[in-house]
Amino acid sequence: MSDFHQTGDVATLHSLDPNGQEWLESELEQLAEANPIALVLPALYSEFEGPAMSRIRAELAQVRYLRQIVVTLGRTNENQFQSLQHFFQDFPHPVTFIWNSGRRIQDLYRMLEDHGLWAGEDGKGRSCWMAYGYLLASGMCDVIALHDCDILSYSRRMLARLCYPVANPNVGFEFCKGYYARVTDRMHGRVTRLFVTPLVRSLLGLVPDQAFLKYLDSFRYPLAGEFAMRAELARANRIPGDWGLEVGVLAEVYRNRSVSRVCQVDLSDNYEHKHQALSKDDPSKGLTRMACDIAKTLFRTLASEGVVFTKDMFRGLQVHFHTEFATGDRMLPGRSARQSADSKLEPRRFSRPQFLRSLAGCRPG
Repeated sequence: MSDFHQTGDVATLHSLDPNGQEWLESELEQLAEANPIALVLPALYSEFEGPAMSRIRAELAQVRYLRQIVVTLGRTNENQFQSLQHFFQDFPHPVTFIWNSGRRIQDLYRMLEDHGLWAGEDGKGRSCWMAYGYLLASGMCDVIALHDCDILSYSRRMLARLCYPVANPNVGFEFCKGYYARVTDRMHGRVTRLFVTPLVRSLLGLVPDQAFLKYLDSFRYPLAGEFAMRAELARANRIPGDWGLEVGVLAEVYRNRSVSRVCQVDLSDNYEHKHQALSKDDPSKGLTRMACDIAKTLFRTLASEGVVFTKDMFRGLQVHFHTEFATGDRMLPGRSARQSADSKLEPRRFSRPQFLRSLAGCRPG
């Protein structure tokens, strides 16, 4: 059941009419005539082998307001790339594949690096950066939406709700972020629930008047991989190349636009996708790397906003973080279904050098 509360600095668009999909899509078809819409799908080959991508294809085949679809592939060899060419055969919309592991794209990355323009490590962020560049160069769209390719519960209603606030010029939004519940027989969204939210609120306890932190705390699911924006905003944004993509995009939107031009929209009553491994003993993989990349992006953004991180501030941050971590739904009775996952993520107390090495992607020693 959807709520109707407006909290924080970012406007929230709730799902109050579950039967409004046909009207929404009809409106988008008319709006797309003047404001063409493109969709970016960052994907790995493994996602085409699972059930999610087939479902996404079937749903997108029924969408009539898209001008372009760009599938930007990461970590894919030549045989895999060739086999995927038939996946969207006879599709009703033009579909472009960007093979980021291919020779020509790799030559482009090397040329950029030779000229002092490093595009970042191979990953979702760099793949999205290349797809946005392609769409902006083509000049064929005014709105660019993006969502992940591992959504097991995908429906075209998600895409319509994501695009509409940005595609309708009368609404006045230039960026829209999705959010949703992450609950099955247990609570998911571990990095958001157990790391990002406690970290942001711990920092707010130390710098309570910091406007960017208030903005970030207004998002109900800041790590959602679904967002849409105007092409003009995409041109101004710098896209992070690591797993700090979602927080980094929010930071860029904050830097380039008024918060009044930003909204978040309820996409689904529930959302199910593949789950990353914790990778507790290897900080270069899984949720451990994700948390490190997110923290680095957050600290860099705060430093650019004038926040000075002293030794005493890091001590205070650790104290605040442990307090925030132990609050909320996690403390309610009946959490046996969640215990096995959450107990592995209990925060450890690091010294300041260990803490900084962890954020830099080094294993605390």
